[in-house]
Amino acid sequence: MLSYRHAFHAGNFADVLKHIVLTAALQAMLRKPTPLVYLDTHAGAGRYTLDAGTTGGRSEAQEGIGRVLTARLPPLSVTAYLEQVRALNPPGRLQRYPGSPALASALLRDQDRMLLHELHPADHAALASLLGARARCKVLRSDGLAALKSALPPLERRGLVLIDPAYERTEEYREVPAALKAGLRRFATGVYLLWYPRLSPDIAVPMLDTLAATLTRPTLQLELSLGPPGDRPGMDACGMLIVNPPYGLADTMSEVLPWLADELGRPGGGSRVDWLIPE
Repeated sequence: MLSYRHAFHAGNFADVLKHIVLTAALQAMLRKPTPLVYLDTHAGAGRYTLDAGTTGGRSEAQEGIGRVLTARLPPLSVTAYLEQVRALNPPGRLQRYPGSPALASALLRDQDRMLLHELHPADHAALASLLGARARCKVLRSDGLAALKSALPPLERRGLVLIDPAYERTEEYREVPAALKAGLRRFATGVYLLWYPRLSPDIAVPMLDTLAATLTRPTLQLELSLGPPGDRPGMDACGMLIVNPPYGLADTMSEVLPWLADELGRPGGGSRVDWLIPE
């Protein structure tokens, strides 16, 4: 089932959280000179035109990245992310938004590799056009969750894996823990970023319970809520698990998450930064 198209939601609050975490984690890992691999299980089109997706008359991007771009005194740790968004747009305007592959590509060095998986034919074609010519980058029309078995461990022995499914099928809530477990068996020291939605009813709970019961590596949990649970339809909260978080990332996110909640949220919203599996 490939009905989900991320272009409708590009630049929304969930993207903002996910991409701030991604850029901060990559920057922390790139402090070491040794090469690494970046594996994206659901890479999407790589870049998006912001002309769709409305919430109460304003686009999801305007309510997400649009508000963050105009925020006063953002934390220094989000500077690289904001600079990449601004680089795609004319001064003072918001027309395009970089997906996770484009953000990673801008940060990675010549010695690093990218493995980008996308099943949707149109998005795969767009991604291949955008990044397929980049040296040491493979754009694959394939199941990214299955790649956690076939592509790991990497030759570099260092890597970051972004797991970001649409969760349009309920089976994905079972497939994700199984795939993450398989990846960790092969590459226990890799950094894994797992994004998940918080809905009403909250069907992510069994998945999170399974992960809490089965993960053995240090795992940081981040959550961002725009308002009180259930006060508006649709997705109003989301979270991320970071398995084997790079040094300093927990402190960085303890500064960033409350700031994001203040900039994007309503009364009753908030954020949390906890250890699902302690260090």
